[in-house]
Amino acid sequence: MVKEAIETLVEGGKATAGPPLGPALGPMGINIGQVIAEINKKTADFKGMRVPVKVTVDKETKKFEISIGTPPASALICKEAGVEKGSGNPLAEKVADLKIEQVIKISKMKSDSLLGKDNFGRVKEIIGTCQSMGIMVEGKPAHETIEDINKGMFKDKIAVGKTELSAEELKKLEEEKLRLQKDIQERRAEFESKAKQIIAGLAGKEKKEIKAALIEAKIPKLIIDELLPAEEKKEGAPGAAPAAKK
Repeated sequence: MVKEAIETLVEGGKATAGPPLGPALGPMGINIGQVIAEINKKTADFKGMRVPVKVTVDKETKKFEISIGTPPASALICKEAGVEKGSGNPLAEKVADLKIEQVIKISKMKSDSLLGKDNFGRVKEIIGTCQSMGIMVEGKPAHETIEDINKGMFKDKIAVGKTELSAEELKKLEEEKLRLQKDIQERRAEFESKAKQIIAGLAGKEKKEIKAALIEAKIPKLIIDELLPAEEKKEGAPGAAPAAKK
């Protein structure tokens, strides 16, 4: 039994008989159309994403097997949430909101690589990832939604694996995402204004003193790092440039 494997990336649900699959499969004497159809069926849930695909062909019997890799859970969460990345400050800033159906969908996509023993365990695992990304679930911080699941909420939806959302639900999610983005921009502007006032008021003070004042004012670290002037190296300090000769 001689087997040969072809590995490539395809866009979910949009594989074609053109390069790179067609030319690689052609010499093997198998039904390329059948292979493409099966790949598109297995990757349909990954539309708009690049998915790793492996086609293993038995060169004697012409039988083939298709295995589909999956993007990281974080990438699938971003795709469902319609954001490019998670929050840089997940505890304080939420960037999007997911419905439980979307979480169930992601947990089904990643079922082979999750540690949860059942649907409930896998769903909570994905929600845990949402927590670290600043993405809410069902309008709440993710850890609160896990508590709701433990109390029996969403039991029927998780048990049957419900993944479909109505057009109205999708519209509300988009509106919520835009509201969260606006809130983040407004809060950032407030933090920046406050931080600049503190820095101006402590002009001439040592960097560590200014930084302590910013931390005490609860300015996010990201903004502190962006606005706080770099500390000047003192003459004679390690790494300082030598003094110019008179």
